[in-house]
Amino acid sequence: MMRIIGSGLVCAVARTLVVALVMPVAAPVAALAQETAAEAAARLSGAAPASQDLSPGEALRVGTQFYYAGEKERALDSLRFAAEQGHPLAAWKLGRMYSRGDGVQEDDIKAFEYFRQVASKYADDSPTSPRAPFIASAFVELGSYYLTGINNSAIQPNVARAREIFTYAASYFGDADAQFHLGMLYLDEQERDPHMAARWLKLAAQKGHLMAQARLGELLSNGEFRGVENRTDGLMWLTVAQRRAQGADALWIGEAQERSFGLASEKVRRRAAAMADSWLAKNGTLVAGAATD
Repeated sequence: MMRIIGSGLVCAVARTLVVALVMPVAAPVAALAQETAAEAAARLSGAAPASQDLSPGEALRVGTQFYYAGEKERALDSLRFAAEQGHPLAAWKLGRMYSRGDGVQEDDIKAFEYFRQVASKYADDSPTSPRAPFIASAFVELGSYYLTGINNSAIQPNVARAREIFTYAASYFGDADAQFHLGMLYLDEQERDPHMAARWLKLAAQKGHLMAQARLGELLSNGEFRGVENRTDGLMWLTVAQRRAQGADALWIGEAQERSFGLASEKVRRRAAAMADSWLAKNGTLVAGAATD
């Protein structure tokens, strides 16, 4: 099976992605703001000082305070100013707001541009930096847009581009969401590779990614992988996912777990249950997924 991309190839992929992502596909992010940075800074500071009187970090903090106070329209001003000044967390937050219609009218083009700003400027940030989860999340958002495309825009469905982006975020940043999406691509595409899918899904599952745990359990239980060990691991991951699942996902995960349980021998059932108990005891609070708002 393929090894996780080495550091040299990661850097090459990063450079390729940066070049691709910075190519203009829509209006620049700065042009999206409804006012200038100087105007935003003047209003936010309560007087009329020059824009440099408000730092990007201060603007981010003000915007965050407004956002969590429910004043999302006021949050936009300070977040835009911080993003214009290059603050990655502000740009990421704006991307999330526009992609989800959170306090603003949903606009995938604006969301794409903000995520692209983060990914193109900070692709080489250390994977251990405090902002790394948000940078990795921006890559995942971009990859997701390339899977579906954006209507009435230059962003068309491009699975190859999406795979490159997910691979970078999964390998360099070790992002669980990227690893999950990459694993699913190896199941969905024409050149199906269940072994590569299992490799990436397992990396995400071990980090506590619920959907990766469920899909890995399904994959190991569906007969493509032979051997008692794989069947045991499949039932174990499905059992872990079943115990953690809530809401709409709980139904299909529960059904998948019941199918796997019904096909397993008593020995496999006991072993899988013990393994699930052990994993949950050690990792019960471990949850991986998209960076939190």
